[in-house]
Amino acid sequence: MKVHIIGIGMGPQHVTPEAAAALRACDYVVAAEKSGDDALLALRREVADHYDLPVVAVPDPSRDREPVGDGGYVGAVADWHAARVAAYESVLAQRQGSAAFLVWGDPAFYDSTIRIIEAIAARGTVSVDYDVLPGISALQLLAARHRIVLHDVGQPLHVTTGRRLGEAVDAGLTNIAVMLNRTLRLDGLEEWRIWWGANLGRPEEALVAGRVRDVLEEIESAREQVRAATGWVMDIYLLQAP
Repeated sequence: MKVHIIGIGMGPQHVTPEAAAALRACDYVVAAEKSGDDALLALRREVADHYDLPVVAVPDPSRDREPVGDGGYVGAVADWHAARVAAYESVLAQRQGSAAFLVWGDPAFYDSTIRIIEAIAARGTVSVDYDVLPGISALQLLAARHRIVLHDVGQPLHVTTGRRLGEAVDAGLTNIAVMLNRTLRLDGLEEWRIWWGANLGRPEEALVAGRVRDVLEEIESAREQVRAATGWVMDIYLLQAP
């Protein structure tokens, strides 16, 4: 069975010609369903509809999890991966043809679809031949929207999650891109400069830039406005030390 793991950016407008060709060759899309009104599933359906593909929605085993602390988080993710492997394997075993898994942004950044499909292939219950097609990432969109380069000449960029931002700052890193933010935790960083964006590439997209102390309230307000308008927020920001 052929499986395509396809980065779709934030919707049909970000699907590359290579990804579009793969979608045209697919028979169906497999997607997790986190709730009855899952907005991200609806956006995946939007992409699938663009290529006349049916969507097989699979109840997401992670939707009731609330991991706490590093150990709890790692353990919960491992359990979630195992549950998704079983759920997706069952779908693939029951259907013929080629399947697509649509990944927001790019599959290389904070997404587990590759790991899950690798695990299915390794189990051997379903014979899986898979490939990965890149998409436009949130990092690229953030830089484009703010018309910036993400690092100074010849300097590094550290990419991390909101949960681990404090570790990066304590380690002395001064140019940090932050993803997967449940909340904004910027205490002690008031003099840093921030370039922030939410739901990039969507109609409700929001952008704010400036010194943290000057724009934090604006970011928090914009974040809540996006959430109120759509029911979800997917934001990312770049922080640079003064």
